[in-house]
Amino acid sequence: MSSSDSTGTATLSPSTNGRLTAEALEEATIRFCGDSGDGMQLTGSQFTTTTGVAGNDLMTFPDFPAEIRAPQGTLAGVSGFQIHFSNREIFTPGDQVDVLVAMNPAALKSNIEDLKRGGILLANTDAFDRRNLDKVKYAENPLDDDTIQERFQIIRAPITQLTRTALEDLGLPQNQVDRCKNFFALGITYWLYSRNPETTLDWIARKFKGRDQLIEANRRALKAGFNFAETSELFHHRYEIGEAKLKPGLYRNVNGGSAMALGLVSAAKKAGLALFYGSYPITPASEILHELSRYRNYGVKAFQAEDEIAAVAAAIGAAYGGALGVTASSGPGINLKLEAINLAVMTELPLVIINAQRGGPSTGLPTKTEQGDLLQTLFGRNGESPVPVVAPYSPGDCFAAAIEAVRIALEYMTPVFILSDLYITMGSEPWRVPDVAELPEIKTRQIAAGSSAEGFQVYERDPNTLARRWPLPGTPGFEHRIGGLEKDQKTGNVSYDPENHEAMILTRAEKVARIANSIPDIEVDGEAGGLLVLGWGSTYGSIRSAVQQARQEGHRVAQAHLRHLNPFPKNLKDVLSRFETVLVPELNLGQLSLLLRANFLREIVGLNKMKGRPFLVSEIKEKIIELAK
Repeated sequence: MSSSDSTGTATLSPSTNGRLTAEALEEATIRFCGDSGDGMQLTGSQFTTTTGVAGNDLMTFPDFPAEIRAPQGTLAGVSGFQIHFSNREIFTPGDQVDVLVAMNPAALKSNIEDLKRGGILLANTDAFDRRNLDKVKYAENPLDDDTIQERFQIIRAPITQLTRTALEDLGLPQNQVDRCKNFFALGITYWLYSRNPETTLDWIARKFKGRDQLIEANRRALKAGFNFAETSELFHHRYEIGEAKLKPGLYRNVNGGSAMALGLVSAAKKAGLALFYGSYPITPASEILHELSRYRNYGVKAFQAEDEIAAVAAAIGAAYGGALGVTASSGPGINLKLEAINLAVMTELPLVIINAQRGGPSTGLPTKTEQGDLLQTLFGRNGESPVPVVAPYSPGDCFAAAIEAVRIALEYMTPVFILSDLYITMGSEPWRVPDVAELPEIKTRQIAAGSSAEGFQVYERDPNTLARRWPLPGTPGFEHRIGGLEKDQKTGNVSYDPENHEAMILTRAEKVARIANSIPDIEVDGEAGGLLVLGWGSTYGSIRSAVQQARQEGHRVAQAHLRHLNPFPKNLKDVLSRFETVLVPELNLGQLSLLLRANFLREIVGLNKMKGRPFLVSEIKEKIIELAK
């Protein structure tokens, strides 16, 4: 049973309370949405942490405005956080939502179409006044609309006023009191899905340590929301989702940015190198900078430069000096870095460049997701400038993708791109912490101290990888020239000889092509002969779920996913030849489709979307069924 004392303390039983027995579900999707100052990202992250502790598999998708402080109560200022959680393995943050928490009319108007028919609409009725309704051009209160009342279970909760009542004797200013209403809403959802609030109560104590009034205010708001749901006759259902059967191990909830940072640190340690990260803040790549700044005790130097050009130049300098150089940005910042990245191509220095893609062109949609930078990554520099490209497919996979990018950069002495995007950089999921012994060995071409310099030539190459050696500046006997001018293929001296220039271009291209010898073949899930759905990057989860659902309905469809976009896996041509139809869903106008047609002379069916949001499972499934017929 659930009980409360005079201070609002709640003790949660996972299955029953005084009124209702919890109904067992396999999965659910909740979206918290409100004004950008309503704390929806914090609310969602707390629900995520508690859900992870409960043992569910989960995926999240934060969605927030580009403006730091958009006009309050407007559509432009709506911030949202969606979480999909289940007692089985899941791959997306969900399509339509089961519960929509709307803190104001703007949040309702922006998100109501994504609420399932019969779903729960929890509305903060205090915000549905004439002033807020007018801001989003509602002539009447939508909560009174017959159509909405017919389609959804509406729970009208005066969240603002109830929060004020719970905190009225604390003596806090009203603006601070009102900031706690997000935790009142969180308490309601904890009750609704049988979540234990203790994890968040502990977090409050740590977050506001030494500020007793704020600790008490947030704790009271959370408990008051929980107890309101327990005692109110507005709620007719309560749910419970059991633990997921995941692979045994130690798990932590990570977003793509934190997983990327952990992968970079781990790879540097495996290679025995210091890690230098040069960056300039930009959404969503800033997440990586924030995370790496916490690892200064692990040989990490995180440098926030004055601009994007300085950031990448500093990382190249660090690579020249013998460190693992890394830089990151989003599309607009990558534009500024391209000339310097070309310098890294010419000098053949190991450099990792992370592009956390977002909507473009120009500054575009700073807080929305897209896959529009693939062609920029491959062809955005002057001259013949090949670079390998690695693309993670989920937040947790950013860890492995970072390690793979570092391996290639160090083994082949080349800059390497990691193509992430906002969806997986800021989305989160449970990630199984690997055993250090499971991590791959990472070799470097760095010349060891005390090595003989007899016969040294800076462009002497490994016969298998074509990688040059990596001498550290100032080492006696290993002095060499560096810079953006073409070099002699043996001595490294500046050369304008046409034959030498062509030979060096061909060598650099062949070096990148040979990376295919050290990457795995692309794997196909499903039988050959019918339809293949081929994806890259963050489309993985939606594709996988859509393929599974289509198979359950009797359709013959297979799936494959590309991690390496340059060079392609060696067996890709053979894989494509085994299928009658190849469908490529992309969050762009068809950039991978263009590359596949050009490289393999193969017709490709594209499914393209550029709305700042990831694919819905239903969108891909609909296309699969259309083609399967």
